[in-house]
Amino acid sequence: MPPSPRAVPLLRRFCNSSGSARPVRCVSTLPSRNFSATTASASASPSPSNSTSPDSAYTSVSPDEVSHFNALASSWWDPQGPSRILHLMNPLRHDFIRSCRSSVLDDPSPPSTGLKYLDIGCGGGIFAESAARLPTTASVTAIDPSSEVLSVAKTHAKRDPALRSKLNYINTSIEQLPVPSTPQEGYDVVSIFEVIEHVSNPAQFLDRCTPFVKPGGWLVLSTIARTWMSWLTTNVVAEDLLRIVPRGTHDWRKYINEEELRTHFLQKRTGWAEPRCMGVIYVPGLGWKEVKGSEKVGNYFFGVRRITESA
Repeated sequence: MPPSPRAVPLLRRFCNSSGSARPVRCVSTLPSRNFSATTASASASPSPSNSTSPDSAYTSVSPDEVSHFNALASSWWDPQGPSRILHLMNPLRHDFIRSCRSSVLDDPSPPSTGLKYLDIGCGGGIFAESAARLPTTASVTAIDPSSEVLSVAKTHAKRDPALRSKLNYINTSIEQLPVPSTPQEGYDVVSIFEVIEHVSNPAQFLDRCTPFVKPGGWLVLSTIARTWMSWLTTNVVAEDLLRIVPRGTHDWRKYINEEELRTHFLQKRTGWAEPRCMGVIYVPGLGWKEVKGSEKVGNYFFGVRRITESA
């Protein structure tokens, strides 16, 4: 929500204060997120004819973002390092997926074992490894455009021989990953954790991800609401003051509100239903906690189910 006229001078005064060892980034206007696809991809759910062959004209990969995360590669699996926040969030990722799947009242119920996962933007593999270890998992395909970060993921996975037959890392972007030849060959869960706020055109990016979800399957993601509170907590406090997140990790202008995701899937696309959301807040010393309603101001999980009638 935009600040009141009196709030902007206060924010500027806070940003210009000398209490921090480094300058704090400040914004004085609330930018609108370009949550829209190009004309070519703005139709409903992508048809197989449109989505099976990679389109070299578009990529969701930002060289700046890849460079930033390459710098964090060596410390990805340090639970007290720069990726500590991701390690602490991982249990909630699984909680959210379970809540999405358990909410389905189909008769017969969807299978609870033999699940296939696609983890897009897997980074060093924190979620991918944990998903592959679940007894209900048949396979996990995890992709990332950074060969340097993926090298860390592969090296860490080799420590556990049990992962060898269930976890497959691929150095690719979603645009270059072959789409399943039939919808039923898709994945039960497609996860996009802490990724969408790093792409420039989220609608077009999601259109590249959705054909990988099988009918009855779930697309789940986590991101951050674009509010003044999230700017204060993630950019100013987390990055500039407390430094619990590496500086430059987040661009507040790329944050996405839950309403934008609901509108995208339920109004601008077809074949999607049963959206679910879970707001979470990081509490220093305690980790991430679910807080109802907090999706309106900060971090949250969002899930949506591909219905059988989808094209």
